[in-house]
Amino acid sequence: MNLYEHTIIARQDASPSELKQLTEKYSNIVEKNKGEVVKTENWGLLNLAYLIKKNKKGSFIHFKIKGKGKVVSELEKNEAIDKKLLRYLTVNTQPAIFLVSYSIYNVIKKEFNIDLSKAKYFAGHSLGEYSALSCAGYLNLSETLKILRIRGDAMQNSVPKGEGGMVAVLGSTVEIIEKILKDNEQNLSIQIANDNSEGQIVLSGKTDDLDKLILILKENTIKNIKLPVSAPFHCRLMNKTTNIMSNELNKLNFIEGENKLISNVTANEISNTSELKDLLVKQIENRVRWRESVINMINNDVNHFIEIGPGKVLSGLVKRINKEVKIDAINNQGDIESLKI
Repeated sequence: MNLYEHTIIARQDASPSELKQLTEKYSNIVEKNKGEVVKTENWGLLNLAYLIKKNKKGSFIHFKIKGKGKVVSELEKNEAIDKKLLRYLTVNTQPAIFLVSYSIYNVIKKEFNIDLSKAKYFAGHSLGEYSALSCAGYLNLSETLKILRIRGDAMQNSVPKGEGGMVAVLGSTVEIIEKILKDNEQNLSIQIANDNSEGQIVLSGKTDDLDKLILILKENTIKNIKLPVSAPFHCRLMNKTTNIMSNELNKLNFIEGENKLISNVTANEISNTSELKDLLVKQIENRVRWRESVINMINNDVNHFIEIGPGKVLSGLVKRINKEVKIDAINNQGDIESLKI
């Protein structure tokens, strides 16, 4: 199933009970069409950018949804005739996350006149690698959105639901985990998906194999946590996605950007757009070498990291890797105003 971010905007005079009814109504439509509402959020009464049907404000209700295309079609068919609604919008999760980072980057650049293009390197973690390459000028906005929609759909449909998963390993090292996987490679099909920081590694593979590995980790007193993910990312089970993305990436018009990019796959600088395409394909089934990437950037005289986008996960990882470097996480106007470079 695909992941979607879905938002409805109700009229400004909608009462709390009417908003509750709208939430229940559209949740029921999702479930009747074999989808799942992962989460609902009431964002409250917010100002609109312009008047919509004489409304200056609207009540925003946000849904995180798992489902097939039919779910979205049914939602939007009903919303189009619902007189209590002003607007509705559905986006695939991957483009939505990218848009947050991309938008903040451009606000920093255009509204605050802060030139981040002077950065020595641009880098991102998994999906974030697309944010990095687009902000660095290697791919335009429309093509990035298109390829991320394809990437997101392909990843969700590569493995049947429940057949794959991911496990976070805490407090161990890559060397120890690699040895355990090597010792059990005849019986288990599991890979290191993310080498995030010192003491934080994520594994990916078949659900049954992960259950067996958890017992082995327990025997070795290695702490681990099963992650609530929708698919086993960055492993060989994603081979269907690799085939799709290889074809789709070759259709895109990459530009030779002025800024240097660091690859998730190699943890090294990417030399040209041909190599960039190849590495983006390889990224799907291979380890995200974030810890090594950060170490390599620091070894090449980087002493200030700026994270742009929702959350502060990468800032925390960088801090675990090296406590001496300067780190800024930018996800709102206050963060931008306090940024000093």
